[in-house]
Amino acid sequence: MGRFSSKRLLITGGTSGMGLAGALRIAAEGGAVGVTGLDAARLETTRRALPAGSLVLENDAADPAAAAILADAVRETGPLDGLWLNAGYAATGPLEDVDAETFDRMMAANVRGPMLQLAHLSGLLNPGASVLVTASSSVYEGAAMTSLYAATKGAILGMARSWATALAPRNIRVNTLIPGPIETNFRHFLPEAARRTFENVVVDQVPLRRAGSADEAAAVALFLLSPESSYVTGSRYAVDGGLVMY
Repeated sequence: MGRFSSKRLLITGGTSGMGLAGALRIAAEGGAVGVTGLDAARLETTRRALPAGSLVLENDAADPAAAAILADAVRETGPLDGLWLNAGYAATGPLEDVDAETFDRMMAANVRGPMLQLAHLSGLLNPGASVLVTASSSVYEGAAMTSLYAATKGAILGMARSWATALAPRNIRVNTLIPGPIETNFRHFLPEAARRTFENVVVDQVPLRRAGSADEAAAVALFLLSPESSYVTGSRYAVDGGLVMY
């Protein structure tokens, strides 16, 4: 028997990194877990790694029609006890390179996506369910090259606080995970040389002097998704080795 025995959970963006680490741990702790992703190879690998019959769905958070499709899939498998809105992407560049297309694309995936997902899935959350949303330490870092990405994750923080209030009458909790430098997807959106430089600069600022692992981030996520955090809502949990200390 585990924390998630007889529980049903969904992780968007759950085919790699901390999302996948969380999905595997939920399954190991007795839960039924579904995931979404975009990469065909990762979807297939995840399908083989999770118990037979698990929901593994190709679903693009940036597509305005995708949230309804996701809700239909969840409706077929049953209501949720936990929802981790983890899907999104990052890209960097100087302020001068931001144009309307770049802005709209990232806002669609990182802000509109989770907003529509929760809007469509809200009615499929059981009383007492837990919702977790992934933000980023980029919100607090003030890095010159991440202004657009940081803006999308700052929006997530504001949305989650309002969702916590909106869903509280149903005893549904909403919290935010704020990962810092996590190894499996740490600044993967940068070119290799720039990524190594950025990693060195950021890790030098981390009091624990290292990047975190996907499992370390997933461990905090699963606490927030589990009944163990039954009196925690509207909170932000940083998993960043002390990087921001907000």
